[in-house]
Amino acid sequence: MVQKGSTVKINYTLTVDGQVVDSSTGREPLAYVQGSGQIIPGLEEQVQGMKTGDKKKLTVTPEKGYGPINPQAQQKIPRQKFQGQKDLKVGSVVQGEMGDRQFQAVIAGINDKEVTLDLNHPLAGKTLQFDIEVVDVQPPHS
Repeated sequence: MVQKGSTVKINYTLTVDGQVVDSSTGREPLAYVQGSGQIIPGLEEQVQGMKTGDKKKLTVTPEKGYGPINPQAQQKIPRQKFQGQKDLKVGSVVQGEMGDRQFQAVIAGINDKEVTLDLNHPLAGKTLQFDIEVVDVQPPHS
C-alpha cells in the first residue's frame, strides 16, 4: 500500500480541458518516493493508500497542482533583446537565462517596443484530470 516513504510507480494520462497533455503511455512508468514532494501535492495526496493494480480517475485543482496564475509572473522585455528572431508569435514558447538559471516562458503579448513573457508554469491555473494505475509499490526503507 502507498504510504510515506514508499517507492511508487504509476502509469498515467493527464488531460486538461479534454485534451491529453502528458502520458506515460509508451514510456516507463513515473517513479517517485511518496511524501518527498517529487510530484504535485494533489496527485500525491490521492495516491496515498492505493495498492498495486489499483486504477483511479483523479481531479486536481490548481491550488494542489501547479498553482494559480500569478499576474506578477509576467515580464516585459525590450523588443531589441529578440533581434534575429523573426517568428515571434503570441503563444510561442521561448527559452532564456536569468543569471545562472534557465527558464521557459510563453509570449503573452508583442508590440513595437516590447515582448511580454508569461513565466507561469504552462499548467498554472488549470484543473488537471488524471487517469492513473499503480504499477508497483515498494515499502519504505527503514
